[in-house]
Amino acid sequence: MKIISAEERLKQQTGVKMAIFGGFGIGKTSLLKTLSESTLCLDFEAGLLAVKDWSGDSISVRTWEDARDIACLIGGVNPASKSVYGQRHFETAKAKFKDCDFSKYKCIFIDSITIASKICLAWCKNQPESFSDKSGKPDTRAAYGLLASEMSGWLSQF
Repeated sequence: MKIISAEERLKQQTGVKMAIFGGFGIGKTSLLKTLSESTLCLDFEAGLLAVKDWSGDSISVRTWEDARDIACLIGGVNPASKSVYGQRHFETAKAKFKDCDFSKYKCIFIDSITIASKICLAWCKNQPESFSDKSGKPDTRAAYGLLASEMSGWLSQF
């Protein structure tokens, strides 16, 4: 363990993480056009119609596995994890997305968390921990518990 001096701490690149909430059609996605830094939009909504004239880069995300892989590549290795977001996951994701350079982006815009959570829930419902140990039937409460854990871990990874 190392003590980090103020000088070292101030040299570290950090960023703001925020979520924009609001009703349908009020312009949340349009905020993408206000970003001046190099930005990658993680498009979960199957199209950026509201910002079709935006000149930035995007990647279409359709599976929870891809969402996790991208978060691992952007956030880097989580040294506390031996599985998801750990070193092995990072290496696997790096090979899978070998043609993508995520390091050039200063901003990551996720459109939208709502759709990301729906994709995540579909994935959660198919995981072994979302089924009853005794009957083997789906356990909705367990699936939603896994959803909470997955989404909070995923967002923290960024």
